Amino acid sequence: MQITNVRIYPMVEGTLRGYADVTFDNCLSVREFRLLRTPSGYMLCMPNVKQPDGSLREIAYPIDDETLKTIEAAVIAEYKKVTGASSRKRRRVWLPT
Repeated sequence: MQITNVRIYPMVEGTLRGYADVTFDNCLSVREFRLLRTPSGYMLCMPNVKQPDGSLREIAYPIDDETLKTIEAAVIAEYKKVTGASSRKRRRVWLPT
């Protein structure tokens, strides 16, 4: 399975950094992956729908960790390309001398 297209919709809202649509093998497209920025880096959340009882249910998810890492790497790389975001922002701390 190859990822043939990733489309990013950047937005900043709390930890949310944007949404992504991913196309596999030019024949299957999955929409609304959420990209979050956490203290340990970026995290990809799978698409989900809200149930009548208020809980969330994932509607698409990878079966193994390798597939998740492949999708996550493609989405993060495209996000950085689109937004120009670096993988790690350093905060300078000035100490009095």
